Amino acid sequence: MKVFKAMTAVLVAASLSTPLGAEAAPKTLKLSLPDAISMARENNNTIKAAKSRVEQAEGRIVQSRKSYLPSLTFSETYFRTNDAGAVLVGKLQQNIANPPVDFVVEALNNPDPISDFNTSLQLMQPIFNRDATIGRGMAKKAKVAEQYMTARTEETIDLYVSQAYYGLMLARRNITAVNESISTMQRHSTEADKAYRAGMLPKSDKLSTDVRLAELREQKMMLEDGVKNAVDGLRVLLNLEPDVLIEPAGTPLAVDAVMPSADAYAVNGSRSDLKAMDAYRQLAEKQGDMARAGRIPRLNAFARADHHTADFDKDGSSWTVGMSMQWDIFDGMAISGKVQEAKAREREARYSYEAAKSNSAAEVAKALRSMKTAKARVAVAGQSLEEAKVSLDYIGEQYRTGKAMTFEILMREGAYTYAKMRLNQAKYDYCVAKSELTYYGAK
Repeated sequence: MKVFKAMTAVLVAASLSTPLGAEAAPKTLKLSLPDAISMARENNNTIKAAKSRVEQAEGRIVQSRKSYLPSLTFSETYFRTNDAGAVLVGKLQQNIANPPVDFVVEALNNPDPISDFNTSLQLMQPIFNRDATIGRGMAKKAKVAEQYMTARTEETIDLYVSQAYYGLMLARRNITAVNESISTMQRHSTEADKAYRAGMLPKSDKLSTDVRLAELREQKMMLEDGVKNAVDGLRVLLNLEPDVLIEPAGTPLAVDAVMPSADAYAVNGSRSDLKAMDAYRQLAEKQGDMARAGRIPRLNAFARADHHTADFDKDGSSWTVGMSMQWDIFDGMAISGKVQEAKAREREARYSYEAAKSNSAAEVAKALRSMKTAKARVAVAGQSLEEAKVSLDYIGEQYRTGKAMTFEILMREGAYTYAKMRLNQAKYDYCVAKSELTYYGAK
């Protein structure tokens, strides 16, 4: 009882010392882009689903072993019947037939009911099944195709993670730019308020600075939503808990000094999804071979052991061994139709492969152009930002001494903020285009 009271006192003290409504602080996770991609490859559910499809293909390979491995079946059957033929056969199988009595016409036509417990063990051994052998090869090829598609899924998730990560960095940099503009406009608004109170500035000019401040704050709220959206997207891609906050830890939106060579990203069919499509084409071709193999006879060996009894006192045993050959001489044109269908699928797969290859070449060229244009935009936007900064500083000094109008400071501030965002956007476009180039030109 003393222990219980002591524990109660501790719990009460802890509850009193904890502020009401207090919640656990959200966890902040600092990630570089390579770290985010590595985490996505490990945790992303889409990648896990793709790997599960590879495991399914492995299961089909295991199933295809029946094309050469034996099958062993055990069965236990009971029946009771007064069917004349079944009764006679049952007595013979149980070794209880009595020729002088059981072969009398009346006994043959109207036998007494008989019970039979049949224990059977059957072995089947494939000898020659050409279509099953081809099917095993198809199962192996299907696994290879799924492995390629899994690799492509990982590359696709890499692209999505890069886009979301760069989007988060862009939104955060734009928020920084807007915060700087808000600080600048707050100073100008304070100066405008002093001038207005001193009768040196009309009310409309004072209100115009307030309007601009409101615009910047609204813009900041929209950018903050963009940050939350980007974090939500990354959380889904990385399969993280909803309360985890992600903070970029890498170099912000870097632009390479030298553009990559177009030859290094030439599409030559070595990309994982193109390899998968080529594997599917080969699968369609093998389907035709498998259909044609249906015209070839199948040969199987079998062995069977049976044990029959009615009362577990007297019983009979028998065994059977043999071989069976099955040959579908004419199946109503079913095989011909399957061969025709397989040929059409093979052509479809080949055309899809060529279309994907051509489209990839176009996407690589597009990404290279986007990178080149974005890099040029970075240079132009950087120059514009410097000029906008000089112009804003000059007009700001003029405004503080009463030599510049309010609309001039507003125009310069707006141009400066826009220049910062243009530069951020150009760097973002470059990084995204680079990720797309890696994706479409992957080897």
